[in-house]
Amino acid sequence: MDGELRDPKLPLILGHEIVGTVVALGPGANRFALGSRIGVPWLGATCGTCDHCRAERENLCERARFTGYTLDGGYATHTVADERYCFPLPESYPDHHAAPLLCAGLIGYRALVAAGEGNAIGIYGFGAAGHIVAQLARAEGRRVFAFTRAGDTAAQDFARSLGAEWAGASSEPSPVPLDAAVLFAPAGDLVPSALRAVRPGGTVVCGGIHMSDIPSMPYELLWGERVLRSIANLTRADGERFFELAARVPIETKVESMPLVEANRALERLRRGDATGALVLDPRT
Repeated sequence: MDGELRDPKLPLILGHEIVGTVVALGPGANRFALGSRIGVPWLGATCGTCDHCRAERENLCERARFTGYTLDGGYATHTVADERYCFPLPESYPDHHAAPLLCAGLIGYRALVAAGEGNAIGIYGFGAAGHIVAQLARAEGRRVFAFTRAGDTAAQDFARSLGAEWAGASSEPSPVPLDAAVLFAPAGDLVPSALRAVRPGGTVVCGGIHMSDIPSMPYELLWGERVLRSIANLTRADGERFFELAARVPIETKVESMPLVEANRALERLRRGDATGALVLDPRT
């Protein structure tokens, strides 16, 4: 989306990776049958008429609305969603394992596509999105190199278990020149490191909505036709392609479920980096 995200709706029900069952249909709704299991993603609505929407770039719609931010989310007994922006989910994924696909997976997929078709891919930040992208890249026969917080041996071991050829601290140089790097860690100081790691003509993709400031850096890090770009939101076409891939690969999401009443503890664990894969809050418990 162009510019800054609008202020959130207040009061607001949070929750933007929603897995649920259709229990009622609004007027004119006929895409899903009652009882269908569907996913509600971050992108909740767009205007459909702006230049971005008409150019198949609805992820940049300036009037877009977002689940759990400008639309009420899923941490409730029921939620309302526009059927046009929801997805049927592969039956092979239990609810808790399907949830991370709806944001971490979708944004990760879009970031990987933006990274291009290079063979050697660096992933900076190996959490919910990183561990999904690693599996997509490996399924395509690419080489994966994982960069984590210094001393996070658990994340590094996890990355290797998913096929990463190398895993180490983000402060370490890459063992090989990378064709592309994808940053999921919201740390702007990793951008110069990633640019330094990619070969001329390579791409660095920033996959987060927010990131700390990028420090001053010498132009030579960008020179050589390196590309630095961001990813904003997703499109419904991304979702259609991604969920077809997710069913075929298949992706093994590593999740830990926690009851909704422990949301603050879950957030603190994420801040500390004390989670492997994704934490999923369950409003039913």
